[in-house]
Amino acid sequence: MRSAAAADTYDVVVVGGGVAGVSVAYELALDHTVLLVEMEPTLGYHATGRSAAMYLETYGGPQVRALTIGSRAFLEDPPAGFDRTLMTPRPLLQIARSGRGEIIDALHEQVRALVSDASTVDAAVAAQLCPILRPEAVAKGLFEPHAMELDVHALHQGFVKGLRARGGTVVRRRPVEHLRQSDEGWQVHAADGVVARGRVVVNAAGAWADQVAKAAGCAPVGLSPRRRTIFTVPGDGAPQDPLMPLLYDAEETFYVKPEGEQFLCSPADRTGCEPADVKPDTMEIARALDEIREVTTLAARSVRTSWAGLRTFAPDEEFVVGFDPEADGFFWLAGQGGYGIQTAPATARLAASLVRGSQAPGDLTRLGLDAPLLSPGRFRRPPWQHAR
Repeated sequence: MRSAAAADTYDVVVVGGGVAGVSVAYELALDHTVLLVEMEPTLGYHATGRSAAMYLETYGGPQVRALTIGSRAFLEDPPAGFDRTLMTPRPLLQIARSGRGEIIDALHEQVRALVSDASTVDAAVAAQLCPILRPEAVAKGLFEPHAMELDVHALHQGFVKGLRARGGTVVRRRPVEHLRQSDEGWQVHAADGVVARGRVVVNAAGAWADQVAKAAGCAPVGLSPRRRTIFTVPGDGAPQDPLMPLLYDAEETFYVKPEGEQFLCSPADRTGCEPADVKPDTMEIARALDEIREVTTLAARSVRTSWAGLRTFAPDEEFVVGFDPEADGFFWLAGQGGYGIQTAPATARLAASLVRGSQAPGDLTRLGLDAPLLSPGRFRRPPWQHAR
């Protein structure tokens, strides 16, 4: 039931306006009063708004794949208020260099149970699927025909509009400086005073989530923000096949995605950094250009535009989703790494269920999701208790 408390008191206060924050706020606003607090003037500024997102079912480990596949129905047929086309076809071709074909075989073995249409291809077939590929530079590939390109802005804005339609409130330009726990819940303070009171605080602050935890008197989990650089290069002037796949090096040294008359590229860098407004790494761009010219026919000698965003990982690179074991009502939703957008609908459902005191959704557990593996409590246990 919705709270009948005062205007500045909410059932849930969500800290962070990226896709994690807006999606869980949207889910919880069905039956809770919800306030979303963002420190920047723009929601999703540091990570969500700088993502070149794809929907890739072969991407990530078992927990990520379960949340990705559990998000597909929502992304394919979103509810009213969302742009009806959140995904468009864009196959994925992961490749291994000459002499490294065992990488593709191992990856295929890991994903085949959940992604049955992913198949291995030899170098000749890989070059047919991706005409810019040099077959002599490749041992084999893993082809995912039903991968998709995601409209990040439409997804994020759909959650924001849905949150507001359900009565949720959004405030911006309010960096959280201190959180104080009381018998009634949490007081959330900005520099200019109390922002709100909430029975539950959801910490969805991305790269700043450990800082928010410290501001609440909670132990950090050891999150690591990492820079991801993206840049564009001109195409060769020839019309591109709209179904040309995203080309991804399975050893994560680069990727290349067709985008109109140009190609969007990345060195797939994961350079550790402090939470900040990060800039692209020119040395990584130069390295990626060398790799791309070695493996493809793209000249790729000039960069049109470049930018960078943050991806934040927990020490074990699993998501952090659950109540803090040492602070009642403090809920973690962090560490989504590079998977936060493609998993957002299912991760938000999982988080909302746990906030409500329920079990993880059954469809997600049937896909192999093991919610306790994501709990922040795993970082507070003695080492001998981590073995399963």
